[in-house]
Amino acid sequence: MRAPEFWNQKHGRGAAPLTRALLTPFGWLYLAVSKWRYDRHVPEQMPVPVICVGNITLGGTGKTPLAIAIARYLQANGKSPAFVSRGHGGKRRGPLQVDPQTHSFEDVGDEPLLLAKTTATFIGRDRVAAAHLAVQSGAGCLIMDDGFQNPSLKKDLSILTIDAAIGHGNGRVFPAGPLRETVAGALKRADAVVLIGDGDTPDLAGFTGLIFRAGLQAKNSAPAGKLVAFAGIGRPEKFFDSLRDAGADIAQEIAFADHHPYQNKDVQNLLQWAKHNQAKLITTEKDMMRWPQKWRKELLIWPVELKFANARSLPDLLQGVIAKCQ
Repeated sequence: MRAPEFWNQKHGRGAAPLTRALLTPFGWLYLAVSKWRYDRHVPEQMPVPVICVGNITLGGTGKTPLAIAIARYLQANGKSPAFVSRGHGGKRRGPLQVDPQTHSFEDVGDEPLLLAKTTATFIGRDRVAAAHLAVQSGAGCLIMDDGFQNPSLKKDLSILTIDAAIGHGNGRVFPAGPLRETVAGALKRADAVVLIGDGDTPDLAGFTGLIFRAGLQAKNSAPAGKLVAFAGIGRPEKFFDSLRDAGADIAQEIAFADHHPYQNKDVQNLLQWAKHNQAKLITTEKDMMRWPQKWRKELLIWPVELKFANARSLPDLLQGVIAKCQ
């Protein structure tokens, strides 16, 4: 789904205030069910550390690039991390290890395919089972990409990612706003907060943990020539902005819903738009995972990586768990 504009507006105009008011009672119900689900579980303690990278809001905040940055840092320090994911969008229930050579995004979801390019990745609707499979396969620590609101595993380090440009949005719980839970409730369980991108620090009242600043940086320079940019991620405008900031000549921007599965009709339409603009198609690494294999040669990819504002941030963030990792 595409996030409605009023989710990220405190006040809004037109019908937005009325829509928020009508949806707020459903937010109370969503919150009550989520709290009941969380409170009734006793989280399972794993034999290796569990690092959870999650968010308070629905949609993209940069948690997957942060999870990848953590995994690479652990690998550089002689550790053997593995990712554990639900496999959102995939039809395989698991538990199983993701194999990019045989699995498609329809099997395991787009994010696990992207994560598997860095280190071993395991998916499962039952995250405890997926975690045990990862440990049995040799994982010395586990990184949960998402799962902050999932109570099944005991977390040794819980990290919240927040898009600094939008903060907590309108401050309402889904569906009246983008929040998965109340900000205060999430901050009570968080050990650290990573603010990603430009923007003022959002309200973190009562939070006493570590706060870090980071941003997404392109790995390559902007391609030459005209571009038709498209993306089906949490906030496609971040992708478009990064291209423009790098000096790209964007003839057209096309936004799809998050995790949009590209069909042949999408491919043909995008190719036609590119031909009409005498341009090349460009998209994100995650979108490429959902793009039909036979058409991938038609795409340019704009890969990004997370960079902390301070070189000491990652060591400081992981100081409490890295010694326990194997």
